[in-house]
Amino acid sequence: MKKLNFFYTILIVLASSDFANAQSASLNQFGAVWQDSIQWKSFSSFPKNVKLALLVGDPKGNEPFLVRVKVPSNEKIMPHKHPETRIYTVISGIFYIGIGNTYDEGKLKAYPPGTVIVLPGNTPHFHWAKSGEYVSQVYAIGPLGLEYIDKKDAPKH
Repeated sequence: MKKLNFFYTILIVLASSDFANAQSASLNQFGAVWQDSIQWKSFSSFPKNVKLALLVGDPKGNEPFLVRVKVPSNEKIMPHKHPETRIYTVISGIFYIGIGNTYDEGKLKAYPPGTVIVLPGNTPHFHWAKSGEYVSQVYAIGPLGLEYIDKKDAPKH
């Protein structure tokens, strides 16, 4: 029960603070998000230098959403999982992702721009911006959640 409560605490924090003032396109009307209007913001569940941009939908709701994640050079995101199945598209840079409960550089695979990656819900994984900054786009159906495998890896901003 303690683990479940931690997960819901993370979910509530994500829903209430990180996306409270975000601008995005609605799922209920025709619209567009222009590259120069994207608003990058820190995300409390990721390291401070990692930025997130909400593009479409409401990640705290039970609906489709689209976000972009910008990870600066050499930043690592330790093993974590999301309850929702995600579809990643690499927008720029090389996206390194590894599958597993522990960070293991040998398990990282490199994906160049244009690659589409499917990550089933609750799959433990980790990232490293090994060869420079990368931007990935994430499509999923909410609510968004994030749980670090080892709680000590959760950022403390």
